Amino acid sequence: HKHGGHGSGMYVNMTGHNPVGGVKSKGRKNWPSLASMISYFHNPATGTPRAIRMPYSMFDNGGQQAGEGAGWMGSKYDPILVRTPAGKPWGGVNRYTDRELNLKLNLDKNRIANRRNLLGQLDKARTEETAYEQLDHYSRMAADMLLGSPVRKAYDLEKEDPRIRAMYGDHMGGQSLLLARRLVEAGVPMVQTLLSASDLAGGSGDNWDTHRNHFPKMKDRLLPVFDKAVSALLTDLDMRGMLEETLLVFLTDFGRTPKINKNGGRDHFPNVYSLAFAGGGIQGGQVYGASNRKGTEPAAGACSPADIHATAFKAMGIDPLTELHDALDRPFQLCDGNPLPLF
Repeated sequence: HKHGGHGSGMYVNMTGHNPVGGVKSKGRKNWPSLASMISYFHNPATGTPRAIRMPYSMFDNGGQQAGEGAGWMGSKYDPILVRTPAGKPWGGVNRYTDRELNLKLNLDKNRIANRRNLLGQLDKARTEETAYEQLDHYSRMAADMLLGSPVRKAYDLEKEDPRIRAMYGDHMGGQSLLLARRLVEAGVPMVQTLLSASDLAGGSGDNWDTHRNHFPKMKDRLLPVFDKAVSALLTDLDMRGMLEETLLVFLTDFGRTPKINKNGGRDHFPNVYSLAFAGGGIQGGQVYGASNRKGTEPAAGACSPADIHATAFKAMGIDPLTELHDALDRPFQLCDGNPLPLF
């Protein structure tokens, strides 16, 4: 693609569509994320979200980035943000303040249920479709999750075999992927995990925006966590017989310049970059496409974010030409890309 800024690069990769005009982080005119679109085709059990993202939202210099929400599909399809409850945090960000799926010590399940029933009685008079109903959707979901659903049980990483937990590593990156596996087992159709520090902040912290000290940062801080966590996830899914029915897609906003800058870093480069698929019927061990000798342009098998989305839809058994409708009942085709021959 041609978008060299984090916001637009994230948006086009997360949604499969180019940003039109300025994009707002939670704008309802935005195109829905891949997680939201795939979750539309699943109807999980009561108390089970259609999609979850963790352990935090994507930020750049304090601004939340667009592309993670459901956009014009509406709040019902927004992935729910949860915090990974264990693991060493990424450097460069504070410990997270997002609400956890735990009851306060002085609130038992009966008190939660009684409060929920009282709220239901008070709210019966509300009949208009308002922002309140969007909030009510989340409050019902949160209550169901708190009151003993399989999702809450999956969230308790202390219940996992210690040997499996150790395989993923003691970092939040690994524990997030372990939690993702547990959530999928619990019936969550779609889980999105961010494997870096949440705020890019011009290259500071543990993130892939390596404008400075690219090589030591990759070797010593980023790749060890990524390699251990992803290897563990693939091995774990395979051991459980889940790999063939679970699609993994590894996305980014763009690549990095082939040329090293004066600070030992690599800058934004959307012309050529790599990503990966695994599981879900994808035939492993293959490389699709190639760059030229200098790594500046595609030389074979060039594809776009829309093609990546079309491939993910195909792997999930979803026709990329399927139409979804917004709140005004206007039809939108899921994707205008073509699935890659990876199956």
